Formats: sequence, C-alpha cells, structure tokens
Amino acid sequence: MDSWTTKDIPNLSGKLAVVTGATGGLGLETARDLAVAGAQVILAGRNPDKGAQAEKTIRGQHSEANVRFEQVDLASLASIAAFSERQLAKGRPVDILINNAGVMALPTRQVTADGFEMQFGTNYLSHFALTGRLLPLLIAGHARQEGARVVQLSSMAHRGGRISLDDLNYEQAYKPWPVYQQSKLAMLMFAIELDRRSQMQGWNLTSVAAHPGFARTDLIANGPAASGAGGWMMAVGRVLQPLISHSAADGALPTVMAATLPTAKGADYYGPQRVMEMKGPPGRAEIKPQAWDVDVAARLWTASEQLTGVTFG
Repeated sequence: MDSWTTKDIPNLSGKLAVVTGATGGLGLETARDLAVAGAQVILAGRNPDKGAQAEKTIRGQHSEANVRFEQVDLASLASIAAFSERQLAKGRPVDILINNAGVMALPTRQVTADGFEMQFGTNYLSHFALTGRLLPLLIAGHARQEGARVVQLSSMAHRGGRISLDDLNYEQAYKPWPVYQQSKLAMLMFAIELDRRSQMQGWNLTSVAAHPGFARTDLIANGPAASGAGGWMMAVGRVLQPLISHSAADGALPTVMAATLPTAKGADYYGPQRVMEMKGPPGRAEIKPQAWDVDVAARLWTASEQLTGVTFG
C-alpha cells in the first residue's frame, strides 16, 4: 500500500479504546490519534497529575476528543485487578486494547510490588494480567461482525531476545539489555499465542503486535542511555540519531495502524519500513524465528498464569 498515515484511520466513533502508558510518549500520541478518529479513549496510567495534563493536551489539539484518565499502576497486580474490576462493573465492551506501557534497560535490578523483575513484570506480566482480566469485555461484543483488537508493543530488541524459562525474573544474573530483550520477545510471543488461543476458543479477537522503531522518547533517556546498556548500538545511535530516528508521533503510527487497519490479521506485526525498521512509514515488520516457537510460547503462557494468578477464559 501507499505510505499509511493517520488520514487512513477509519471512523472509530462508538468504539472504546484502552491505552496503557497513555500519559506521555508513544502512548499519548497513540491515544490522541484514536481520539481524533472518534474513539472514546481511556488513558490508563499511574500518575493522576500526568493524566490530567494528557487529557488537557489531547483536548487542546482536538476539542471534541472523548478521553479520560483512569489510574492503574502496572507494577502492581492489585492495581491492575482494581482497574479491571472498575471496567467490568461498568460493563462497556472494549473494542481496542493497546498494551503500550513499559520501561527499558533499567541500570540496576528493581522489582515490582509483587516481587517480579521490573522490566519483565511491567512490560509483559502486567499486560498479560490486564488482558486476561479484561477478556470478558473484549469478547462481550462477540456478536459484532468485527471483533476486538488487542495490540502488544514489542521492539526491534526482540530480535536478540530469548525466554529464560528457568529464571524469568533474572534473579541470578541481571543484565539490563538481555532482560529488556526478553520482555519484548515475550510481548511478541504473547500476541501470537493469544491469536492461537482466540482461534481455538472462538474469542473473536484480532491479536497483533507493533514496534515503534527508534522513536525519540524519554524511554531511552531513562533506560539504556542512563545505564550504558545496548553497548555500541546506543553509542552509534546517539551520534546518528537525526538520521536513524523519528518523532514519538511517527513512532506511534505502527501501533495505530495495528489497532485500526481493517485488513489486519491475527499475529500480524507492524513497524517502520526504512533504515532497518528504525524509522519511516508503518507497514509489516519482521518477526524473528524464536517468536514463533510454539513450545516456548505455551510454557511461557503457563508460567505467566502461575505468576500472575490470572487465567484466560
């Protein structure tokens, strides 16, 4: 197709979207694009002050935007459960769920409120738990011709990732970059496995994934730039950033495309199309072989259910 832009987003009036990490960076840009297209958007985030500012920012750019902040701390399973219960109580079907929030290459090992390694817990386990808890709302509109869309945010970093099934929380030998790679490979595998299970169970979900390429956000500044993780890649990236990176708005386009493209199919993966997928217009992205490993995906799913206490179906 020709270069896909926000002008290609279909009318989303009447749809409800939930975007995690929507108070800044890629999440804010994603939420804005969906709202401008007519969706009602829940800005899911941890900080109420940033949430209020995000609402103000989006409405300042589009006065008719239907957005609201709702608090959820993705480093806490209890907070995820509380957020989900509030949505279930309202009973409004969720049409689009975008699992965007994350942290990157933290210099030292940190843990979530539940004792999970912070990157694995926040980037992946939290979204596994959130998706499972919201599943009744995602399949509530089963009679609709078009089912719900679930988007997992992966990364180019998945390419070098491996799932450390014997030490998912990296309690033995924490290294910032391999842990980040694992979390983003897990997100891509989650998207693919969710599609498999949706087809088997008849959930009528379209489960896809996306990555932003090299987008200029605070994520890198607060992660690998601070820790030195990523080695030569980050050093070269700093020098060549103007040539190989793009804005947060452009980085959000693959996610928005994944969330709204009418012809998207389960297990599709979207990302930038130029400079080794680091920048450029959105389109289909490359999935590395390890992400297709059915056995590892099944074992990761079982481990995730055990760790979070959340089951699907």
